[in-house]
Amino acid sequence: MKQKRTEMRIELFKLIWCKIRLWQNLRDIPDADLAGDLGVGERTLKDYDHCAKNITLEKLDNFLYVNNMTLSDLLQM
Repeated sequence: MKQKRTEMRIELFKLIWCKIRLWQNLRDIPDADLAGDLGVGERTLKDYDHCAKNITLEKLDNFLYVNNMTLSDLLQM
């Protein structure tokens, strides 16, 4: 029988989105530029703030490529 986990967890999509927003704030990047890096519209950023479960690996890859980062770099912030 599977044991129920009692600790709180942060879903991966939330963690990634929080790290992207942290990166943006640390570098004082406007939403328009961040949206361009991700390949989405500014309105989509607001949607991701509400729930980032629709962020795709393609969008994440675009962001990392444009900013010359690896996923490890982003997650270590």
